[in-house]
Amino acid sequence: MNVKDSEFKALLEKYKKFSVYGLSPDATKPSHYVPAYMRDHGWDMVGLYPKTHESGGFKIYNTLAEVPAEYRKFVDVFRSSDRIDEVVDEALAAGGVEVLWLQLGITNPEAEARAEKAGIKVVSNRCLIIEHKKNF
Repeated sequence: MNVKDSEFKALLEKYKKFSVYGLSPDATKPSHYVPAYMRDHGWDMVGLYPKTHESGGFKIYNTLAEVPAEYRKFVDVFRSSDRIDEVVDEALAAGGVEVLWLQLGITNPEAEARAEKAGIKVVSNRCLIIEHKKNF
């Protein structure tokens, strides 16, 4: 992680649009209710999920490359730690990713280092709801 906790507020203020990698159709899962919470507090987001769904009124894309550029700058990730290499590969191939936010419990030091080397800001093992409540 190359972003300090003290930088989270400025980061969230700068990026009011983002994509949620792994946005679940299941409203009981964090990968659904965290984006819903952020949307309810003024952020705008789209989702990525392998199967198209319409749950929660989110626009869902199948790949990061399909996501409009303004939503691709900040990518909030809900994937298991062992899948972060693939997420970083996809982010680098799609281009335009400035922030990779790995949700609570998700870390992959090797993949994070590759993203950082490519100039991407990386936050790992942090929940957007918790950080929002601390900073706003």
